[in-house]
Formats: sequence, C-alpha cells, structure tokens
Amino acid sequence: MSDTPKHVTYEDAGVDTAEGGRAVDAIKTMVASTNRPEVIGGIGGFGGLFSAAALKDMEDPILISGTDGVGTKLVLAQLLDRHETVGQDLVAMCVNDILASGAEPLFFLDYIAIGHIEAEQMAKIVKGVADGCKFAGCALVGGEMAEHPGVMRPDDYDLAGFTVGVVDRPKMLDPANVRPGDAIIGLPSTGIHSNGYSLVRRVIGVDGLVPGTPEAEAKRAELEQPLDELGGISLADALLAPTRIYVKPVLDLLRQGAHVHAIAHITGGGITENLNRALAPDVDAVVDRTSSPQGYAMGWDMPPVIRYIAHEAGLTANEACKTFNMGVGLMIICPAEEEASVTAALEALGEHPFHVGTCVEGTGKVVYADER
Repeated sequence: MSDTPKHVTYEDAGVDTAEGGRAVDAIKTMVASTNRPEVIGGIGGFGGLFSAAALKDMEDPILISGTDGVGTKLVLAQLLDRHETVGQDLVAMCVNDILASGAEPLFFLDYIAIGHIEAEQMAKIVKGVADGCKFAGCALVGGEMAEHPGVMRPDDYDLAGFTVGVVDRPKMLDPANVRPGDAIIGLPSTGIHSNGYSLVRRVIGVDGLVPGTPEAEAKRAELEQPLDELGGISLADALLAPTRIYVKPVLDLLRQGAHVHAIAHITGGGITENLNRALAPDVDAVVDRTSSPQGYAMGWDMPPVIRYIAHEAGLTANEACKTFNMGVGLMIICPAEEEASVTAALEALGEHPFHVGTCVEGTGKVVYADER
C-alpha cells in the first residue's frame, strides 16, 4: 500500500449526496399528497410518525404488515426507459396482500436501491409510489434511496415496499371460515401485473440486454410497435400496465356488511398456487375453466397479453394457470346464497365481477372443472 496521502471524497467513490438531496426535494410534494390525518410531520426524519389513536375505537385491533417487490418487471422498465408506473406495482403487491385479511392499509414505506441517483428519474419512480398510495388510501410516511456504485450499473435499480394495515379481529377474514358450497367471485386484472416476468423476458428476447446498447435500443423499438394480437397496442404498453389496486372497492364492500369468508390475491404461482391459500384444509376450489384448442380460454375475459405470452411460451393450460393470474387479480369467497348480492354490491361500486367457481369438500387444493 502506498504511503502517499490521498484525498478521496464520497462523491469520488461514486455516491452523489448532493443529487440525493435534490431527489428528496423533488418528491416532498408527492409524499405530502398521500398524507392521512394520522400522519405526524413529514419525510426527512429518522422515522415516519403515524398516530394510532383511531385504533382505540376498535374492539381488538390487529396490525397486519406486508412486504414485497416488483421483481424482474423492472428490467423491462429500465430497457424501455419507463419508470412512471413501477411504483404503483410496488404498492399494489403489498396492499393487496394485506387486503386478503380484510385489513385497511395505513401507511407505506419504500426502499430504492440504485446504481446512481438521478433526481428526475427518482421523481418518476416515487410518483408511481405516491399514486399507488393514493389509490390504496394509505400514507407514504418515509423510505430510503440507497446509491450502490460498484454493485449495480448506474441505470439499474430495485424496489422494495413495506406496508402496515389494521383490521378489527371480529371482522378479520379467515380461510378457516370457507365451507363447501361457497361461491368464488373474481375481479379482473389489468394484465400480467407483477409476476411471471422472468418467463416474459425469456419469451420476448430481452434477457441479457443492457439498456442503452444498440441491441437494447433495437429491441425497445420492436416492443413499442402495435400488435394486432393485443388489439392494436404495443407489448411495451401491455407489459408495463401497472398492477391493479383493489383496496378501496373491496373495503367499501366489507364496510357495507357483505358476508365474505376469504380473499385471495392472485400473484406469483397464478391461480393454482394462490387461491388455495384462501381455503380451509378440508375444502377444494373448483375453477370453471373452459377448454379451447389453445388451452387458454377461461370463463371470463382475459387480457390479450396473457394469452399472447402463454402461447409464445408454449404453455399448457395448467402451466399458464400456475404462472399467471389469467385475468383474475383478486378472488372473493362468499356463501353461495350471498353471491348475487355481493356481485350486485361490487357492480354498484363500479366493479366488473364474474363467477370463477365453487368450493367443494376436499383437501385444500385448486382443481379445474374441465379436468374433473
């Protein structure tokens, strides 16, 4: 090691604290726009403050937390230089999960790891987070931007999110309440949402591409072209459609006193490996999937992009149902005699619910009517 004195600053090492400060300034208004009455102070402190006074009116308040990320969908966002909606994906993955217990999301925090902070890009990402929080009715009370030079490419980033919600124990949804004969109602997805993108990337040929290179720019131009198979929109638009947030209509439904036994958020593992998480151990879910020559027809409308990717990947119907949401982002299980009223209530809230299937005696698994 040399004895020659050196002067090496943090910026010389690749961390631009001044740009980080500009990024924080750029997002303050967005963060404030998500505030609820319980929020105390603003961002910039060592912790986010949130009053728990509202919980005192509950009989037995149960705090429910959730954490998740966006996964490799971010590779497409970076390749296409579209960063405005991945923040909504991040919020959706967390708040839809705790909604499955009937919980209202109270607040949210994000963690952004990035190779090099650029205030403008960071503002686009956080705007998506703020938009998602507003859709969910929760406050964005803090977060972290971590610059990782030498670990990540300058234009590479990853996202993680954390939410805390609350439900009164007497009103908490529980799969143990699901009974044979219960009906399963679906709410439509907006596309692939935020799962299955490792397969998607392989199918559309973007694996290994580095944003900004000639090969990546050529692929980007290709993905921006409208496709007849997608109804005239591009793969770029279809694949980056943000994950739907179901919080407000479903909480409104529950507050109206709808008799709901359980909810399933359909994420990684598709219908097959998520609906089973909302079942009692002695109950199976029979999904009314219809057959077709391609094997992807369902008993409801399915976004064309899901059919397109499943076909290009050569997936069987069972493989597709174990990978993608197949057009159902959330499933609601209720007594059969309440299906009509729950459906009508959802329609009055502006939703487009549809029948997915029925619960029968079983062992806690998902089966398909066309295979029974």
